[in-house]
Amino acid sequence: MELEACASAAIASGYEQLFALGGDGTFQHLVAAALGSEVTVGLLPAGGGNDVARALRMPRDPIAAARELLQGNVRAMDVLRARFSDGHARIYVGGGGSGLDAESALLAAGPFRRLPGAVRYVSAALWSLLSYRPLDAEVTLDGQTIPQSDRLLIAAVSNTPTYGAGVRIAPNARPDDGLLDLVLVREMPLVRLIEAIPAILRDGAIGWPEIRRFQGRRASIRSATPAAFHGDGELLGTTPVEIEVLPQAIRVITPNRS
Repeated sequence: MELEACASAAIASGYEQLFALGGDGTFQHLVAAALGSEVTVGLLPAGGGNDVARALRMPRDPIAAARELLQGNVRAMDVLRARFSDGHARIYVGGGGSGLDAESALLAAGPFRRLPGAVRYVSAALWSLLSYRPLDAEVTLDGQTIPQSDRLLIAAVSNTPTYGAGVRIAPNARPDDGLLDLVLVREMPLVRLIEAIPAILRDGAIGWPEIRRFQGRRASIRSATPAAFHGDGELLGTTPVEIEVLPQAIRVITPNRS
């Protein structure tokens, strides 16, 4: 993690502001270095997803974003921390989870990486469905087990409304409310899943019983067999995993209009 090491060295040298040019994964490593310091961070979006930039209302064009960083507001932002059974912990800033979305994230970063925006992630998800087996899991939120949390297509834990380049998985999520958003998507036929795609891409306003959304401060996912868990499109580890929100953990520059 060269970027994280460089950012840590810059902080130790006394830099007060650090900006990252890249996507959600790049920003994740900058935030990991800045966590616990008084450094202010900023993001110039130039990645494949840019969902964190979208949540911060940063312009998609890096040049326009640079102008906003020069005259923007400093705002506190939450961070999510995932702890795994082997003892290691990783932070992420935007969306994450286990299940079909984790499998899709791996494909989107590999064979599907040349496709544009959300097309990359949706195509990767549909391809993954050919061999995907639903996640048999026990999911808890703030210490309470959520009934019927087995046979899941997706168990997402998000800090931002979108992931996967605009897939509106958690439309009510806010990156500064001190809460994480848990979204459970139960197994459904392929035809019904395809029917849901336009609404999820448009505004996330879908009230199907197969899709349940919750808010809390700490969640856990324990599956019958280890399953990949991603954050900001990067593989962070495998289940079992516990995710907690770190409220107001970093200082980030956002546009004056945010």
